[in-house]
Amino acid sequence: MATSQVILTEAISSLGAEADIVKVRSGYARNFLIPSGKGLEVTPTTLRKINHLKIKRVEREARELTEAEQLALKINKLSFVMKLDTGLQGKTFGSITANDLIERLTAELENVTIPRHAIVLDRPIKEGGDKSISVRLHPEVTATLHITVQSAPKVERRVDDEEEHDSRGRHSYRDAVAEEVAAE
Repeated sequence: MATSQVILTEAISSLGAEADIVKVRSGYARNFLIPSGKGLEVTPTTLRKINHLKIKRVEREARELTEAEQLALKINKLSFVMKLDTGLQGKTFGSITANDLIERLTAELENVTIPRHAIVLDRPIKEGGDKSISVRLHPEVTATLHITVQSAPKVERRVDDEEEHDSRGRHSYRDAVAEEVAAE
C-alpha cells in the first residue's frame, strides 16, 4: 500500500494535532485530508508553514487548559442531591448513570457541554450515600463532583374499595380461587 506524508492543519482524533506530520494512505490523503483542508502535502513550502501551525496549536492547547481549569473550579464547588427510587423493602429501582450526572451538571452550569466519557464512573450508582465522582475535563485537569444519593420517598399503594375487586367483582385472588373451587 502506498503511503504519503501529510501535515495536519487541525486536530484529528485518530491521527494527531495540527502541525503533526503523519503517514497516511495515499488515497486518504488525496481524497479526504487535502481536499477538505485538514492536511497539506509535505513540500518545502508547506514545511515552512509548520511554524504557524505550531503557534496555533500552542494557543489552542493553552485555551483548552484554562477553560478546563475554570470549569474544574466550578465543578469542585458543586454539591447536590440526587434521588434514587426505592421500594417498600428498601430495594432500589433503576440507577444513576453518567448521562444522569451530565444532565444535572448542564442544568447547574449554564452554557457548558461536558462529554459523557468525561464522567469517570465504573458502574451505575445503585446505593445511597455520599459519592465523589471524578470528571476528566482535560488530560491534565480532573475535577471532583460531590453528590449525595438519597432514597426517593417510599410510596405505599393505597387500594380503594373499588380497586380491591377485579373485573368480575371478586374481592381478591384468594376469593376468586375459592369461588372457582366452590363452583366445581
